[in-house]
Amino acid sequence: MSHIALVTLVVRDYDEAIAFYTGALGFELVEDTDRGNGSRWVVVRPRGAGTGSALLLARASGAAQEASVGAQTGGRVGFFLHTEDFEGDRARMLAAGVRFLEEPRHEPYGSVAVFEDLYGNRWDLLQPA
Repeated sequence: MSHIALVTLVVRDYDEAIAFYTGALGFELVEDTDRGNGSRWVVVRPRGAGTGSALLLARASGAAQEASVGAQTGGRVGFFLHTEDFEGDRARMLAAGVRFLEEPRHEPYGSVAVFEDLYGNRWDLLQPA
């Protein structure tokens, strides 16, 4: 069966992005390979995701890419982080400095709250019903 393996997220700096995703969000660093000329192949994914979808953190190159950092989805929620422990993960993320844009909501589809990554990209933290 086909599946999406990687989604590219344009970042300002590899190391600050790795620190945020592994520290504040609790992701695991899957790969960090030097590709020469300051370029790296950096992959992170949520812990426990197995070999499921992951993020390729790609450092912006040039003015157009730099302008897209933090605005890759035009201000909409573009990423959805599912959890089995909404309250615990939200508390851990808040303690790590993650900025939530709203109080948790309990919808028919589950518990959800929008947060921003270190660049301003919007994410849903979501525990499905």
